[in-house]
Amino acid sequence: MLQTAEYARHVFTRYADLHQSVRDTEEAVQARVKRQEMLYEPGRTFHIVMWEAALRALVCPPPVLAAQLDRLAGVLGLDTVSLGIVPFGASLKIPPANGFWLYDDRLVTAEDWHAELWLDDADSVGVYRKVWQALSDSAVYGADAHRVIARARRSLDSA
Repeated sequence: MLQTAEYARHVFTRYADLHQSVRDTEEAVQARVKRQEMLYEPGRTFHIVMWEAALRALVCPPPVLAAQLDRLAGVLGLDTVSLGIVPFGASLKIPPANGFWLYDDRLVTAEDWHAELWLDDADSVGVYRKVWQALSDSAVYGADAHRVIARARRSLDSA
């Protein structure tokens, strides 16, 4: 939801290489960027938590990552987005694992290297709700999140 087009292009290309799949990269990038229109719709709220490692992983050239970090810093002020970052030094209630999206209390999509799982049974959604809360409790928000992003951005400038 927060990726720049160029950053998404690099991510999609890496996954296409892994799976040796048909390259529909431009269609995928356009769909991802289009989906971001929801960020600006009144009445919607997105609660996003990410690891600090995601701010530093060079899955793209440093200038592309720099623009991605600038994008993340820019969404911190949106009324529709709550962005939390779990910093490297945070005390964790649960070990890191795969990425997932929790849609209210009705659906979870979880990503793995080879598949995206859609889970809608109450027990699975409940487990992911607990994981979400544990990660959210370890995250920093607002000015503290901005400082984590700024540190990652500065590290690119000094590399």
